[in-house]
Amino acid sequence: MKAIADTGFVVAFGNRNDNHHEWATNIARDIAEPILTCEAVLAEAAFHLNSSSYVLSLVRDDMLRLAFDAAGNIEQLTDLGRRYENRNPDFADLCLIRMSELYPRHLLITIDGDFHVYRRNKRESIPLLCPPKRR
Repeated sequence: MKAIADTGFVVAFGNRNDNHHEWATNIARDIAEPILTCEAVLAEAAFHLNSSSYVLSLVRDDMLRLAFDAAGNIEQLTDLGRRYENRNPDFADLCLIRMSELYPRHLLITIDGDFHVYRRNKRESIPLLCPPKRR
């Protein structure tokens, strides 16, 4: 499976006390190649996990791979920011929407419900891998 990682997935994987930890570790076991992500996700995850070194180890150990150049995508990110201004997306969300456009065969692994609303290429739903709904 080819995938892109959102912050919630990285945090759930790294925090044994997270409600989605088991889900995240099961996902990680099933993925044979590095999961793509962006620097904004790494920054958010490092903040939530209180550990830059842990997050960087995921990159060093090839679980995650940085695969996005924000500087080269400023126009597209600006357009996405305007389009979704009413939802108040953070920078990482904009980068992930753009990454989904650049890597159309990759699933976005997320716990963020906003990605059910966001669209890539203006109209296409983003293929998602989300935790099962709790009863």
